[in-house]
Amino acid sequence: LATAARSAGHVPYLVLGPVADTPPAGIEVTSVTSALQMQTEAERRFAQCDIAIAAAAVADYRPRERVLGKPPKVQGPVTLELVPNPDIVAGLAARKGNRIVVGFALESAAASMADAVARGREKLVRKQLDLVVCNRSDAIGQAASEAVLVFADGRQQVLPVQDKSATAAAIVRAAVELRQRKLQAT
Repeated sequence: LATAARSAGHVPYLVLGPVADTPPAGIEVTSVTSALQMQTEAERRFAQCDIAIAAAAVADYRPRERVLGKPPKVQGPVTLELVPNPDIVAGLAARKGNRIVVGFALESAAASMADAVARGREKLVRKQLDLVVCNRSDAIGQAASEAVLVFADGRQQVLPVQDKSATAAAIVRAAVELRQRKLQAT
């Protein structure tokens, strides 16, 4: 997505959690290791952007207490108390103004694309997003993917099974078009 945005003449900025892939060269990146760090950095950068694309979610929960290093071994069972992580994309969308916020709805490979679209439409409304990219988990690690773009105005656009770079370019184009429409409406 960052490469597609840069290729379309935009200046992307990446906020990345721990990832195996090397970020594209020439794109500014901030690496984070926790959801709270990601939230802080995403909010800071959101103030300077026109479009935010949240391509992946952090874990829904985190340990209530973070311990540095390895905790000591104890006898018997151990209880790990979890607390919810912030919903970063919903937080950005709640204060977007004229900006565009794009989210993703990833369904299991066993789910149909129709199920992914239904879940994506619900997420779009609940989180006040402008666009949701619906796809399935069988695309993870693959060179190609199939996706459906679901728009807040009720439209949807089916993207064929294609190289992920083509899908990324289509997502960037759709987000830019939404931004232009929003500016023209004001």
